[in-house]
Amino acid sequence: MTEQKKKQKKWSLQYRPGNAEVDAAIADLAAETDLSKIMAQLLYVRGYHTAKEVRAFFNQETACLHDPYLMRDIAPAVERISLALERGEKIAIYGDYDVDGVTSVSLLYLYLTEHGGDVGYYIPSRMREGYGLSKPAIDRLKACGVDLMITVDTGVTAIEETAYAKSLGIDTVITDHHECRPELPDACAVVNPHRADDAYPFKELAGVGVVFKLICAFEMAECRKAGLSEMEGVERVCREYADLVAIGTIADVMPVTDENRLIITLGLHLLEHTDRPGLRALIEAASGSKQSNGSKYVKKRKINSGFIGFTVAPRMNAAGRVSEASIAVELLLAENEKDAERLAEQLCELNVTRQTEENRIAEQAYKKIEQTLNPDDRVIVIDDDSWQQGIIGIVSSRITERYGLPSILISFDGSAQGTPMQNDVGKGSGRSIKGMNLVEALMDSEELLVRFGGHELAAGLSILRCNIDAFRRKINRYAARHLSDDMLCVSIDADCEVSIHDLSMSLAQEIAAMEPFGISNPVPNFVLRDARVLRVIPMGNGKHSKLIVEKDGVEMTAVWFGVTPAQMDFELGDTVDMLFQLNINEYQNITSLQMLVQDMRISETYERDYNAQISRYEEIRGGAEYTENEAVLPCRDDLAVVYTALRREFRAGHTVFPMKRLLSMLRNGGAGHINYIKLKFMIRIMQELQICDITEPVPDTYLFEFQYQTTKTNIEKSSILRKLKSQQRK
Repeated sequence: MTEQKKKQKKWSLQYRPGNAEVDAAIADLAAETDLSKIMAQLLYVRGYHTAKEVRAFFNQETACLHDPYLMRDIAPAVERISLALERGEKIAIYGDYDVDGVTSVSLLYLYLTEHGGDVGYYIPSRMREGYGLSKPAIDRLKACGVDLMITVDTGVTAIEETAYAKSLGIDTVITDHHECRPELPDACAVVNPHRADDAYPFKELAGVGVVFKLICAFEMAECRKAGLSEMEGVERVCREYADLVAIGTIADVMPVTDENRLIITLGLHLLEHTDRPGLRALIEAASGSKQSNGSKYVKKRKINSGFIGFTVAPRMNAAGRVSEASIAVELLLAENEKDAERLAEQLCELNVTRQTEENRIAEQAYKKIEQTLNPDDRVIVIDDDSWQQGIIGIVSSRITERYGLPSILISFDGSAQGTPMQNDVGKGSGRSIKGMNLVEALMDSEELLVRFGGHELAAGLSILRCNIDAFRRKINRYAARHLSDDMLCVSIDADCEVSIHDLSMSLAQEIAAMEPFGISNPVPNFVLRDARVLRVIPMGNGKHSKLIVEKDGVEMTAVWFGVTPAQMDFELGDTVDMLFQLNINEYQNITSLQMLVQDMRISETYERDYNAQISRYEEIRGGAEYTENEAVLPCRDDLAVVYTALRREFRAGHTVFPMKRLLSMLRNGGAGHINYIKLKFMIRIMQELQICDITEPVPDTYLFEFQYQTTKTNIEKSSILRKLKSQQRK
């Protein structure tokens, strides 16, 4: 596979002016709500068409907590758990090793111990045991005297394992939010809004959200017994536990709509002043640094969904990826500051280890893809014996983003004993794109898999080494039926175009009021056209870039995370189009406005003009007349400017120049009046008069060699120049 597979990202603009009816509705919306024109545009394209709808969005009037008893099997789940508490039975919470699973375990553990339960928890080792329930794990629970097992964020496909637990005398209550198969486990209760027979009005709860609804139902039942209002119980659960539910919901990238939006809002409010020692320590460890005297300096961070998703959650996830998820549970359950700080530092260290390993695997994966991928494949399936199983899911996300294709990475790390064998079992993790439900795609290959499960866009699997080639062929046949060519590109949604004068602190504050952000309520993306790049400054040890751009006399600072100056496809002085988010930067008590670049490319206007200049050059070279206003005819001063600039570059060791780079260099040197056509003719004149050695190894790329000259060249001797003069229309 070659580099051309990494296609230019497609910008999907949600609002374009020109529809008179829509433009009038947006203007009315801005006037009625006292919002800026830009804010009215982006709210309108997101479906908020009236002032009432806009106010409801900001006030969260449409967000509500649905009755948990609408969820199938939640009543028998409450009854069985109540019975276990009454009898003093030993309860085990069986969870997943990601943040959703960790917060689910912690939430239910805290709630049941508060109610006097004899409770323990079990999270399988990702490396040793893999995802979900297993018979050896159930054996261990039986040996510990467990009577009731409650699964959280897992279990809905564990038919054999649930039956095995039942044969040992262990009852099971399953709470999950993953896709269900037609057959459900034979458990006391299977609580999952994705059940085909479930009428719950909101299906997009995280695993921790399902646990939240379970304890709301439990609390409502307790209130009924005590003669209290059911809502008192729900409100208490929100006050006590919304922080954990918010973290798990954000980390699992669930839609920020309906009751998720309300839960996350309540949770973020709790996190601003959290009473949990573990969360407080992790926020401080992730935000602060050590001063030179050894004391701890903690930078006050705004606790929003971005901070949770990109700073807190990865550290919690690192435990399950490169060590044991129980470390993150211990942090959430910590009762004293000393233990909390120790565990928080441990999670931060594990996260650094995770980042290093992730980058190593990613580089190896990219090489495998470039060397082996069939150009007709629509799903990338690659495997390796040494990749750490806890990391491949993140790398799969990077690959899908990079190539615009679904990807599945399979690791045999720890499964191969000595020489690889065909019956080795590999663990896989995959990510998909819009248009291909990954779980349904895996169902199509079910006979080739040991097990699988997950969501529409992310799933896990186990597979024998001998079946990988057949699996790769079959899932690609499935993808060929379900993914059109238009789907196979990396697309970025942008809300609307803006002028640089639209970018203000007040607009940034309006955007901040749209929190919490996430799926279905993303951070707004804007497009700015035809900005000029003035400066590019490396940041973060060269890993990131800071840019100064200018448009219409206004300069702005932009930050491009994860992109180095060397990776940019443009030069200083170039005109670019930018897709970005507007951000308020707070540094050393100074507040400023900045753009967070999501993508950047040479301006469409510049590209259009450049291509037009190429066509016009060919016409003039073929003998067509031109006007003086076209600025085609070079003078001696023009040639002197180009010669001086090239000679300076030659002395610095630079000899090869594409035309676009030459034009940028001249523009930065104050010779912006020299256009493509004039420069092409000047290069031909310099070749003709042997002012320097010029070759063109590939079209529009020139190699220059200079020899020392003592005599001046008379450019009037050039036949090219004389012919060009004769073509100028009088």
